[in-house]
Amino acid sequence: MQPEDRARHIVREAVKFFAEHGFEGQTRELARRAGITHPLLYRYFPTKDALIERVYEEVYLGRWKAEWDELLNDAAVPLKERLTRFYLDYLKATGSYEWMRIFMFAGLKGVNITRRYRTLIRRRVIVPLAAALRQLAGLPPVAQVPLSEAELEAAWGLHEQIIYIMIRRWVYKLPVTGSMERIIATSVAGFIDGAPDALKSLFRHKLRDHRLRLRKARGA
Repeated sequence: MQPEDRARHIVREAVKFFAEHGFEGQTRELARRAGITHPLLYRYFPTKDALIERVYEEVYLGRWKAEWDELLNDAAVPLKERLTRFYLDYLKATGSYEWMRIFMFAGLKGVNITRRYRTLIRRRVIVPLAAALRQLAGLPPVAQVPLSEAELEAAWGLHEQIIYIMIRRWVYKLPVTGSMERIIATSVAGFIDGAPDALKSLFRHKLRDHRLRLRKARGA
């Protein structure tokens, strides 16, 4: 086996191994399952962290599609359609046994994978979604008023609701009934129908608090 082919083989086996056993699994057992010696494993990946980094690149960064960035930021496409199309394709790429279980194990054990990937999702999904909601609600654009943490949390709510579908299937081993197309369309529609009004209410409270602070400052 050529070195690059063997490295890919080790990574594929590591993905399956970490998904099954978590990150406390021993590399000696991983080497046995991959059909290689323990020293040979460390010849390719000098540390366990180096192997975990390669798994992150393979499972998380490697499955991200550039066209998702274009879709999520395309204001010419209605937001409901953008989100439905994105999440359908996103779950096809990421909603697997290995992806979900590695993500959960990483979060529980403090492995850097979860934090780094959530940072990526915040930048590429959550911020564009929150900005689009501003536009949908007819409120000031982000260029005028920066996004608040409350707005970002609202966007996270939709993302985590959809991701939980796959967590329910692969972590809790519970059935997911109905087609993914219907489930995602329903989740997105419910979010889009309610989010603009909630956002307007949030802005009213922010404006009221701002005025109160101004009055107090003038009184002082």
